[in-house]
Amino acid sequence: MIAGQRSAFGKIQSMMTMVEIHADWRDQLDVGLAALGLTLSETQCESLLAYLGLLAKWNRSYNLTAVRDQAVMVRRQLLDSLSIVSWVDRGPVLDVGTGAGLPGIPLAIVRPGLNFSLLDANGKKTRFVQQVVGELGLANVEVIRSRVEQLDRPGHYARIISRAFAALAPMVGVTGPLLAPDGVWLAMKAGEPLAEISDLPASMDIETVPLSVPGEPARRHLLILRRL
Repeated sequence: MIAGQRSAFGKIQSMMTMVEIHADWRDQLDVGLAALGLTLSETQCESLLAYLGLLAKWNRSYNLTAVRDQAVMVRRQLLDSLSIVSWVDRGPVLDVGTGAGLPGIPLAIVRPGLNFSLLDANGKKTRFVQQVVGELGLANVEVIRSRVEQLDRPGHYARIISRAFAALAPMVGVTGPLLAPDGVWLAMKAGEPLAEISDLPASMDIETVPLSVPGEPARRHLLILRRL
């Protein structure tokens, strides 16, 4: 391990002593990563757990996410986010409506070679995400507090991710100017949203991919949308 990596690893370990880490989280993470076929460095695993610890800590005072049961946070927050990592293969990446940094923070940890923009209009949530970025030293992440309509970066993003932002048609409409000509939308949905798909313009290529989130019984789907 080179000096810079040792320094980052030491910082994360030190930070983890200051946040509450659930006793079973590391075991759940290791099992889940194996099921997803992901091999991460120790520093990446520690960063994922440190993020989850900060999220659990801040969530006691601020309404950042509806998931408060620590027994399910690894699969609902980390593994669910990482289930789409294979499709996050080009950047820059926009996580629109990132909320508490999901799925953008876990993906940025696992994809350090890609630049991520995490956008949300909620100041409370973007302050938390900015705190995470600073504490974890995520140099590939910028946090933007703004409405997506006000972001002036035409054709900038190769991948636009949506986890809980809007229905498909409004999401495509409002983020369309930001997507590169050969870019792809990646929309995460709880089920297969047939009604939402029917509202999309005929000029869209639509691929529906069932997602398998280790340990999660609820159905999950990824909608991959491209301009024809």
